[in-house]
Amino acid sequence: MAVDNENDRHFFERILEEMDINTRLASVADGEKLIHYFIKNSNNLPDILFMDYNMPRINGLQCLSEISLNEKLRHPPVIIYSTSLQDKNADLFYDKGAYYYGRKTKLEALKKYVHHILALMIDNKLIEPERKVFMVNLVEV
Repeated sequence: MAVDNENDRHFFERILEEMDINTRLASVADGEKLIHYFIKNSNNLPDILFMDYNMPRINGLQCLSEISLNEKLRHPPVIIYSTSLQDKNADLFYDKGAYYYGRKTKLEALKKYVHHILALMIDNKLIEPERKVFMVNLVEV
């Protein structure tokens, strides 16, 4: 997970602890640390990456661009989330290889979002979705 907000990192940790699946969470606080983490761990990348769009040093789009350019780092599906859903950003994220794009929200809705995304990933067997289902509206989750 790459999120600069400490509360968001804590929320994700709580959500994963409550789930019935075995998970391990690694988190970084900015995009620069994410790129360094990926390079250092290129042989043991996470199964999925939740990434905030608005991070310091290197934002989510820049991280996604760097990840997509490096064959060794492209493995994990990337889920972008932000304070707002915008079509212009969605097109950029999708073109760079992100799997889903959702809006930041409160703990209960975030919990539903994480469950929903993980279910989508399992149902789709980690296959990148079509653009029409790329943006996840939490009201519909």
